[in-house]
Amino acid sequence: MKRLFTFFALSAAALTLTSCADDGMAKMVPSSGATAERGAYLVAIGGCNDCHTPLKMGPKGPEPDMSRMLSGHPQELVMPEPPASKGPWVWAGAGSNTAFAGPWGVSYARNLTPDPVSGLGIWDEAMFVKTMRTGRHMGVSRPILPPMPWQNLNAMKDEDLKSVFAYLRSIKPIRNEVPDAVIKTN
Repeated sequence: MKRLFTFFALSAAALTLTSCADDGMAKMVPSSGATAERGAYLVAIGGCNDCHTPLKMGPKGPEPDMSRMLSGHPQELVMPEPPASKGPWVWAGAGSNTAFAGPWGVSYARNLTPDPVSGLGIWDEAMFVKTMRTGRHMGVSRPILPPMPWQNLNAMKDEDLKSVFAYLRSIKPIRNEVPDAVIKTN
């Protein structure tokens, strides 16, 4: 399982660096001060948009839908039952790159915007940092599921996690109620 997490983290980093180099995504992110500016940089190089911003079809293929930046799995995209895992194929991902299925169950990229109903609007900085340190949703509840590389984010300094949170609080809130994860119990 550790190899699977490492694979996801490295894939996200590669995709992010390619995306940023190709379309200047890191330049498009808003900021409100030095802390949020650092957070924007960390979100860009950390690959957060790779899963938390839905993909749409563009002239060159799939591209991030920046009108829905960091809003998570689209609530209107109801996913069917995932395909069965066979042989070396142990996980599947939606075309939006916001829903994933594997031995853990089904996980959906969460809404990271500051929307108070469906996003991080009711979170405080301490809850965000605790979530990244413990790998638990809201710092205390269910485990954060793959492919979220929280183990890598866990290694960040508190100041960097606080900068990421400041940036997430500075972006446009988008109401998007992401489905709850489906955790396999067997």
